[in-house]
Amino acid sequence: MEKHAAFSDSQFEQQFESGRLDPTLFSHEAHLRLAWIHIRRYGVEQAIRNLTVQIRGFAEGLGAHDKYNETVTIAAIRAVYHFMLKGTWSEFADFMAANSRLKTHFRELLSQHYSTDIFTSEKARRTYLEPELLPFD
Repeated sequence: MEKHAAFSDSQFEQQFESGRLDPTLFSHEAHLRLAWIHIRRYGVEQAIRNLTVQIRGFAEGLGAHDKYNETVTIAAIRAVYHFMLKGTWSEFADFMAANSRLKTHFRELLSQHYSTDIFTSEKARRTYLEPELLPFD
């Protein structure tokens, strides 16, 4: 588990939302954790609304406008939700242990949904692209 695990879910959510989270803690796994927290607390659609605004704002606050990718952000949330539907976990660490592919094979998982390389597409960065191959749950 990574350094963000030192925070409770509430602390982690608050630190990120307020912009006080140390940027070095915002890894791919931290992104997945935020999705997991928000889906559990607010539902998947509200999680998408919350996190697209918050993650974009976080990147902009760091002067990293080119780092935010709308499609990858939403696809990550939808992928987390897909795996959440397969079981119940009260702790993120347990969820990740059961669904480690989200961390270790994330690009491969998304390539099952997209023929477009959403990681390099400028259009995918600016606006959400629906999956061309396989819809999310």
